[in-house]
Amino acid sequence: TMATVNFRANDMQRMMTLLVLCIGLVAAHAQPASQPHILIILADDLGWNDVGYHGSRIETPSIDRIAREGIELDRFYVQPTCSPTRAGLMTGKLPMRFGLYRPINKSSTRGVPLAERLLPEYLDERGYQSFMVGKWHLGHHERGMLPNQRGFEHYYGSLTGGIGYWNKVHGGGYDWQRNGVTVREGGYVTHLLVDEIRTLIEGRDTDKPNFLYAAFQAPHLPNEAPGPTIDKYETLLEGSDNPHRIVHAAMVDELDQAIGQVLEIYEEQGMLDNTLVMFFSDNGGLIQPGSPETYTFIQKIGATAVEWLGRPVPSFPLPGLEFLAANTFDGGSDNTPLPGGKTMASEGGVRVPAAIWWPGELDGGTHDQPFTVTDVLPTLLDAIGAKTDIPKALDGRSQLAALRGQVSEHADYAVSDLASGLAMYRWPWKLVGGDEPKLYHLIDDPLEQTDLSISEPEQLALMQKKMASWGFQEDPGIPIVEALLDPDTFGGEEDGRPPWAESTVD
Repeated sequence: TMATVNFRANDMQRMMTLLVLCIGLVAAHAQPASQPHILIILADDLGWNDVGYHGSRIETPSIDRIAREGIELDRFYVQPTCSPTRAGLMTGKLPMRFGLYRPINKSSTRGVPLAERLLPEYLDERGYQSFMVGKWHLGHHERGMLPNQRGFEHYYGSLTGGIGYWNKVHGGGYDWQRNGVTVREGGYVTHLLVDEIRTLIEGRDTDKPNFLYAAFQAPHLPNEAPGPTIDKYETLLEGSDNPHRIVHAAMVDELDQAIGQVLEIYEEQGMLDNTLVMFFSDNGGLIQPGSPETYTFIQKIGATAVEWLGRPVPSFPLPGLEFLAANTFDGGSDNTPLPGGKTMASEGGVRVPAAIWWPGELDGGTHDQPFTVTDVLPTLLDAIGAKTDIPKALDGRSQLAALRGQVSEHADYAVSDLASGLAMYRWPWKLVGGDEPKLYHLIDDPLEQTDLSISEPEQLALMQKKMASWGFQEDPGIPIVEALLDPDTFGGEEDGRPPWAESTVD
């Protein structure tokens, strides 16, 4: 009997030991992966002086927190318009390599070539679960161009350029979907994205590291925001000489509130301490360079465009003129003190507010060396231990060592100005191309006030030679004159065409 009791006791002990080991294995499997979660937050048309930490009167405590607790990227460079920047982010390559110089038009059959690997595809191979919400704008003609076919397990948002924040319309078509299926719902776009993010993060696969690409539409045109937030800035910005600045400020405020709510979601889920967060804008803010004479010029462009097409000149306003006028006069952003803005290779068009925050891995501070949008992909792969996955053909370079205070490696970088052609960065030099090239030394002259092309002929010649050697593809996008006849209007009414989710071809 005693032997039987001892046997049972020993057996029970073995069972308990086995049970503890099993529980331990299950618990270990359920813990967050050692690889960090990745959260990229992209703003649309946010100006240099649209954030609190740059001295703006617009209140952005959440964005300020990312810059304060992380590393402020003081020299973060993008492209001057949206689609090229997003292409550089997703591929690590200069978008001009595949002929992408300007925003993808709603009627275009183009997109980032399907042969290009995108960021979520790299991450998926390393075990990540990838989600996207917000603005895609990298091609929508073929189903294979869409986010769900390019590495994202879940997608919710708009495919084209700017949409109405309440009615979700772009260029006469409804543009709001979830995983390829049109979703007709009310609500303010910025708020809806946060609701979707909450659902996704709370329901994520906890056995996998997570990648979330939150590409907010704000504060891109049209100028639309909830009434109470507009009322707030009627007071805070009283006396502003730009009538659009108040609503723009309200849109930025709503964006910042949304970012704060996303960070709260990550905190609630116990993820924030193991998340690499990047924030930046896709280009500089849209400003008001126009004057009354500008509208007359726009009218002439429209008339000439129609004559070029061999069609009669219609009575004004031509549809495209309204689009051009909105992009000239409705901008509410502020890039002070940087010159220029959206569409321009000037610093105000391509140097944007940006920060990276990786708790426990990167010390805070300010990084004053160049960091480009093409550097993001290789930097993230390096950060998750996948440095060997970085293709040699990329234009970007990992900046992880530089962020840790080690030697920086900067590749030459190029941007496409819609008016003056290419501009090239070979730090700290900047060459702005065209018939009359200009050369700037950005450390000594960050506001591009002193042209050194005459006094530095050797540097000018060296950079011109490199620029000529790039051999970028030609821009095969639709002619601007065609876009004037059927413009990419932001908001407005539906005109009977099918929603953009249903406009794709297989």
